[in-house]
Amino acid sequence: MLDTWTLLIIDDCAADRKIYRRYLLKDPHQSYKILEADCAEEGLALCQKERCDVILLDFCLPDMSGLELFDRIQQEIFKTSVPVIMLTGRGDEEIAVQVMKRGALDYLVKQHLTQDVLQLAVRNAIKQSCLQAQLIKTQERQRLIATTALRIRQSLNLEQILNTAVAEVQQLLKCERVIVYKFAPDTDGKIVASSIEPYRTVALCDRVAPGDRGQGTGDWGLGTGDKETRRLRDILITREEFSQSPISNPQCPIPNPHYPLSPEGAPPSPIPYIYELSLCNCVNLKEQFNTKANLVVPINLSNNGNPTPKLWGLLIAHHNSGERHWQTDDAEMLNEVSVQLAIAIQQAELLAQTQAALAKEKQLNVFKSQIITTVSHEYRTPLTSILAAASTLVKHSQQLDESKQQRFLGIIEQKARYMSKLVDNMLLVNQLELEKPKFQPISVNLLQFFSDLLEQERETVGDRHELIFKITGNHHGFWGDRGLLQQIFINLMSNAIKYSPDGGSIEFHLIGKESEAIFYIQDRGIGIPMADQENLFQSFSRASNVDTIPGTGLGLAIAKAGVELHSGNITLSSEVGQGTKVTVSLPKICPTGQLSPSST
Repeated sequence: MLDTWTLLIIDDCAADRKIYRRYLLKDPHQSYKILEADCAEEGLALCQKERCDVILLDFCLPDMSGLELFDRIQQEIFKTSVPVIMLTGRGDEEIAVQVMKRGALDYLVKQHLTQDVLQLAVRNAIKQSCLQAQLIKTQERQRLIATTALRIRQSLNLEQILNTAVAEVQQLLKCERVIVYKFAPDTDGKIVASSIEPYRTVALCDRVAPGDRGQGTGDWGLGTGDKETRRLRDILITREEFSQSPISNPQCPIPNPHYPLSPEGAPPSPIPYIYELSLCNCVNLKEQFNTKANLVVPINLSNNGNPTPKLWGLLIAHHNSGERHWQTDDAEMLNEVSVQLAIAIQQAELLAQTQAALAKEKQLNVFKSQIITTVSHEYRTPLTSILAAASTLVKHSQQLDESKQQRFLGIIEQKARYMSKLVDNMLLVNQLELEKPKFQPISVNLLQFFSDLLEQERETVGDRHELIFKITGNHHGFWGDRGLLQQIFINLMSNAIKYSPDGGSIEFHLIGKESEAIFYIQDRGIGIPMADQENLFQSFSRASNVDTIPGTGLGLAIAKAGVELHSGNITLSSEVGQGTKVTVSLPKICPTGQLSPSST
C-alpha cells in the first residue's frame, strides 16, 4: 500500500488546477490527497488547518503575488520549511532566479509542463524534503544525546551516574519509566537504577542451554516465582532479531516523513520487541516477558582489548500508557546513550579500583610500619636475655656448675624459640593478609590430629597448667588444610596458656556434628575487657589489661584467617577475671572448587 501525501495547489485558474490534479493522480508511484485554493487567503487558511507535504504555488494570484504568499507561509505557518514548486505562465529567468533565492524548491513554466515533468518534480520535492527532515531530526537527536552524555559523565560516582542516566533518558524518549538492570557474575541480577521507583533486586533462575527457546531459554532465564520477578515481567522481554523488523516496500521509493529513512528508502515498521544489537548472542529472556511496552539495549563495556565486549547490563525504556510503537530512531538514541553510559560506568569502576588500590597500598604501608614497630619491641627483650646469658657463659663458664650452665642455655633456647615463632608469625600474617595462601584441604582425622597437638603442648607447658581434652559426637569425614588447622590450634592454645599466668585448667572440647566440626578452648585466665573484644581479631591488636605479658597481637588474626579459608566461623566470649572462650565452627566438606588435586 502506497503512502499518501498531502499536496496543496494554489492557483486562480480552475482549468490549470484540474490539469495538475489529473497529472498527479496518474502517478503510479505515489498516492496524493490534493487540496485546492484559488487565492492567497484561502491557501493560507488551508495551510493553517492542515500540514502539507508539497505546495504548487502560482506566481500570479489575484490578492497578492506568489512570492509574498511564499514568504508568509514560511514565516507564519510552518516551523520547518515545506517544499514549494512555483508555477508561472512566463519563462522569465529573472523571475526564476528570484524565486529560487527565496527558497522555492523548483520553478516550472506552465506552457512547458507535461505529466512526466510534474510527477517527477513533485516526487523529487518530497524526497528532498524527507532527506532534509531526516537531517534536522538527526542533528537534533545528536544534540540531545550529546547533552545527555555530558550530564551522565559529569560525575564519577556510579550511583549518581545511573540515576542521572535514567532521568535523562526518560526525558529524551518521553516514556514512563527507564531502568538500568545489572547482571551479576552468578545467576542473580539487580535493578540498580529506576527513574520512578526505588531500586529492586530480581532473582534470575538457573542458566539453561541455548536452543530451548520458549522454555526459559538462552544463557540467562528469568524465574517467575517471587514478587520482584513478576514485576520484571512488565519490563524484560524475549529476544527478537531487529533485522526482521524493518519491512521494505519496493513500490514505495520515497519515504514518508513521519518515519526515519531506511537505507533502501523504504519506511521501516515500528520495533515491536527488543532492539538487541550485540545482545542477541548473550541473552535470551522468557517468552512470557514479551511485551511491546519495552525497548531494551545492552550496556557493553570494553573488555581489555578483547573484541568481544563485556555485557554489564541492560538499559530499558518502558511505556505502557496506550500503545507505543517504538521506532528505529528511538532504539538508536537509546543505544547511543547506552554507549555513553558504558563509558561513564567504566570510568567510575576504574576510579573505584584505583581508590581501592590506593587504600590497599595505604593499608600495606601501615602494616609494614606495625611489623617494624612490633619486631623492634618484641625482639629487644629476648635478645637482651640471650646476650646476657651468652655473655655470662663465655666469661664465667669455669666458675659455674653444670646446673647453672644448663639454666643459662635453657634461657637462650627458650628466647631463641620465641624469636623464631615471632618471625614465623610475621611471615604467616604477611601471607594471609596480602598474598592469600592456597587452601589445600585433605581428609583429616580430627581426633588423632588434635590429640597429637595437645601432647606436644603438654611437653612444653609448665606444671601449673592442666590441659583437658573432651570429645563428643562424630568426627569422621572432615576435610581441611592441616597446616592452617595447626596454626589455628597453636595460636588459640598458646593464648589460653599465656593469658592464664596463675595457671589452672584449660579445656579443649571437640564436638562432631553431621555437617560440621566444632571445637572451643576455654581458659580461666585474666579475660578480655568488653571494649577490646571487637578489635581483637585485627592484626597487632591486644587487650588493654595484658600488662607486661609479652605478645604481638597476631594470634587471633592468624586463627581467624585460617578459619575463613575453611569457610568457617570463629567467635569469642570473655569476662575480665573469669577467663576466655574461643569457639571455631568448620564445615566438614569444603566448598566445591576448593579441593586440591592431591586430595581427590
